[in-house]
Amino acid sequence: MCRAPLFWAEPAGVLANLLMPIGAAWDSVGRLQQALSKPYSPPVPVICVGNLVAGGSGKTPVALAITSYLAAQGVDVHIVARGYGGRLGGPLRVDATRHDAAAVGDEALLLAARAPCWVARDRSAGVRAAVAAGAGMVLLDDGFQNPTVAKTLSLLVVDAAYGFGNRRVIPAGPLRESLARGLARADGIILLGSKAEAGCVNRTELGRGPPVFLAMLKPVAGERLKGSRLLAFAGIGRPEKFFASLRCLGAVLVGTRAFPDHYGYRAAQIAKLQHDAQQARARLVTTAKDIVRVPPANRAGIEVLEVQIRWADPAALCNFLPPVVPSASSDGRSSVDQH
Repeated sequence: MCRAPLFWAEPAGVLANLLMPIGAAWDSVGRLQQALSKPYSPPVPVICVGNLVAGGSGKTPVALAITSYLAAQGVDVHIVARGYGGRLGGPLRVDATRHDAAAVGDEALLLAARAPCWVARDRSAGVRAAVAAGAGMVLLDDGFQNPTVAKTLSLLVVDAAYGFGNRRVIPAGPLRESLARGLARADGIILLGSKAEAGCVNRTELGRGPPVFLAMLKPVAGERLKGSRLLAFAGIGRPEKFFASLRCLGAVLVGTRAFPDHYGYRAAQIAKLQHDAQQARARLVTTAKDIVRVPPANRAGIEVLEVQIRWADPAALCNFLPPVVPSASSDGRSSVDQH
């Protein structure tokens, strides 16, 4: 996926207005698909973690945190993902000893490290495969706009710093569907960002129905990078957020390199980055999603900054999830895993 156009994040201008008719047609097609679809209703609960905008919003860390919580409750949870960026259509269960990012995508590899993960272009086929393999519950990573699977609970992840961009539908803006239609189908909203960023989000726009859960992405052992000279590279939805987080940790960025989302790195490119870092007397650093797309033989010496979810009110989500979790404690005493 290419990087999002800059005008998507700005107040609607000439180009966005010109593209509005195409966006309206896109939204109409989505409405028609929703209306005509006969979704598969699996015999186990399905929690969908999705978003409304194209590009990164923080879905994967949220999916990992919720998966850890469900597993801690004794739920045999399986994850079904599209495997974006991978060549295999599935349905197949991800095996890190046999599959790489080129085969199943970077997100699937990260998810498979936490729970059984199935890659499937056909989401309903992926859910069926997970159920047949003994899943007691399915977490659908993305797929909020996919009408082929009935969801027990749908959670929308919203990047508080980006919000909904110019609030126009693709290609006039970043929205995958109209804001009103998407929010109306959501059971809960996870607002991801600092308190200051969350405070800038128009809560009225989020609607009065779905509860809003505040969370932040916190670096894991980020203090080790304080004062370090770093050359940072990332091929994620919004690389600038990664670069900003490094600066907040006190790292000295001698340079940054932004690549398209889910970008497949080649050995020659990594060698060039390593050369540039050496010339600048710096170390290379990237994200957990990026390192799995670096050829294994070229990963040595590259720092990885991992992130994890920190909930503003962990108990709130614990109290929200149990009604759809088969074996979760109903008293909400268990805490949501922060990793």
